[in-house]
Amino acid sequence: MKLVVLPLCAALAGALSGCAAGDDSRRTARAAPPPDWRTIATDSDRHRLREWRTAWVRGLDKAEAAGHSAALAREGALLQPDAALAWEDPPAGDYRCRTLKIGAKSAGLLDYVAYPAFDCRIRIENGLMSFAKLSGSQRPLGLLLPYVGQRMVFLGTLQLGDESRALQYGRDRERDMAGVIERVGEDKWRLVFPYPHFESTIDVLELVPKRAES
Repeated sequence: MKLVVLPLCAALAGALSGCAAGDDSRRTARAAPPPDWRTIATDSDRHRLREWRTAWVRGLDKAEAAGHSAALAREGALLQPDAALAWEDPPAGDYRCRTLKIGAKSAGLLDYVAYPAFDCRIRIENGLMSFAKLSGSQRPLGLLLPYVGQRMVFLGTLQLGDESRALQYGRDRERDMAGVIERVGEDKWRLVFPYPHFESTIDVLELVPKRAES
């Protein structure tokens, strides 16, 4: 199988070189057609994206069976698989993002974990939209690309610990990340990762622009 590599910090450096830093996150340069995600995604990630709803239902079933029904209900639309609203692009800028891990991947792990909020950023440059989680021990970094319906697709990699550079997408299967981003409120989006390689059945990352909180 031939893997198509998305060089997160090489050929697409114009879109991603400052996704973790810089003062020009709100600058939009000359637009260029975004690449087709299907020509970039690995076979494994295309499969995970096709199964996003199945993963979600399985994760919720595991969490409910473990006694977390009340916590799930408190999150409202954020954790409802079919709650997506009419699409609007998330604005470029800084975000508060919060990760919820649902449905243990294996015995001995928790079926529901809600982490504190971290800092994230969305940038738009050269017609490409990038997303990066800026703090924490696990930091997704990648591109948001047109998908189908009321959503976009995320393809990227996972930075760990004190790493300062991202791996190229497609080079390490365990680090590759694929998800869908949907709008679930007036100023709220969610980035959903079906069957992540670590810990859970599905991860849901809530995105709220910091300007919406001021």
